[in-house]
Formats: sequence, C-alpha cells, structure tokens
Amino acid sequence: MQRRRRTALLFTAAIAAAAPLLTACGSDAHPGAAAVVGGQRITVAQLDNRVKEVRQAQRAAVANDAQYKQAVAQTGGLARQTLHTMVLDQVLQRAAQDAGLSVTTKEIQQMRAGLEQQVGGSKALETAWLQQYGVPPQRLDDNLRLQLEAHKLAQSLGTDTSKPAFWNALSKASAELHIDLNPRYGTWDVQKSSRVDANTPWIREVTATRQSA
Repeated sequence: MQRRRRTALLFTAAIAAAAPLLTACGSDAHPGAAAVVGGQRITVAQLDNRVKEVRQAQRAAVANDAQYKQAVAQTGGLARQTLHTMVLDQVLQRAAQDAGLSVTTKEIQQMRAGLEQQVGGSKALETAWLQQYGVPPQRLDDNLRLQLEAHKLAQSLGTDTSKPAFWNALSKASAELHIDLNPRYGTWDVQKSSRVDANTPWIREVTATRQSA
C-alpha cells in the first residue's frame, strides 16, 4: 500500500504541476464547450460547476473569510487546472481501456481505507486532498479511481507514472481522442498529454471573477 500511495501521490502531483503549464479548440466550432474529447463536449457550465464544488469545499473547510481568500489565492488557476484534470481523466480511461484494464469499486474502497488509516480518518483524507490537490470531498473516489488506473497502466507497462513509457501511452490515447480546447483555457499538447497556456493575450479569462466569488 505504501508503494501504491507513493505512486498515486506522484501522479496527482504530476497533474497539479502540469496545470499551470490539450491542439487548440475552436470555440466558434464548439460554442459553449470548454473542451471536446473523443467527440464529447465538456461544457463551460460543467467546468464552472466543478470549480464551484472546489470553492464551496474550500469555504466550508476554513474558519473565516481571510483564510478563504488565502485558499483562493493559492489556487488562482483553478478553472484551467480543473479542466486539465477532467480531460486527463478521460485520456487515462482511454489508455487503460486500450490496455484492457479496469478498476473496481472494491479496489477504490480498499485504497481509500488504507489512505484514511495513514492520515487519521476520512475527514483528514478529504482535507488533505482538498488542500494539496484541489479535489473536493465528493470527487475523492473519482480521483482515487484515476490513481488506480494510472498505477495499473504503469504496472502493465513494466514502468511507473514518472517514466516515458507511461506518458507515451497517454500520448497515444490523447491522439485517439482528438482533443480540442477552447482557447480561453489554452491548448492540449498531445505529446505531453498536458494542457499548455495559449499565447493569446486578447482572450479575456471570463472565469476569473467566478473563481474568486
């Protein structure tokens, strides 16, 4: 479990590290879409709802407005990071599917129980995932599923989530899904399976005010 935990945290950290950094999406071609992945839209409304979940969890976890403002300041690129995670989740699912891998509810429960034991309970785990990775409590099991998929995929390739072989499998899945991002949120680098900021200063980040709300 300790090795699995290190692998899981490594992959989650990789998501967070890549976020500030999927080919450009034409918002005119896909009005109302934050991204199109495998022909399916991630709408701006869906993205906004996910961001609100994090903000609401952050507000509930602190004692006063000053602490909440500090938490918001520490996660200023939340919309981009959240979209990155939503897209990468689908990329990873595709890569796991290509490799014939799946994750069961029992495996998620076992991983969660092990992590809770290590950090001191369910509430402590939820707080840690929110503070460190911007994952709200209601999305924790989804995130653990992602960690397990990453672990299984890396294991099937005889590698780990930090090695090129693992990310090459994600690059292949990214290419298969034909990912388009709304330029407001950057572009998707297929080779790195990572969101990157577009050099488009004329695009106004309209979600900024929503994030600070």
